[in-house]
Amino acid sequence: MGFGGSAQSMITILKNNEKMRNKRDKFKKTLGGYDNKRKTEYDFPEATPEVLEEIKERLIKERKQRFIKIAILFTILLSLFIYFIVR
Repeated sequence: MGFGGSAQSMITILKNNEKMRNKRDKFKKTLGGYDNKRKTEYDFPEATPEVLEEIKERLIKERKQRFIKIAILFTILLSLFIYFIVR
């Protein structure tokens, strides 16, 4: 039966995978990973309409400021490009 070592390689890989799976299971149990009962930093109370409106207004304001900054930067770069091409 000449497997050329491929059968032994397969057996070794399966054993290594089993060892890694045991390590993951220990992580789940000891460190609390994947536990749905624990509180996380993302557990928020229900948001009220007023809070949602404030968030919406803040995001719109930030988006406008970002657009203005990008527009100014684009204008400066375009004017520099034209200046050096025409020169």
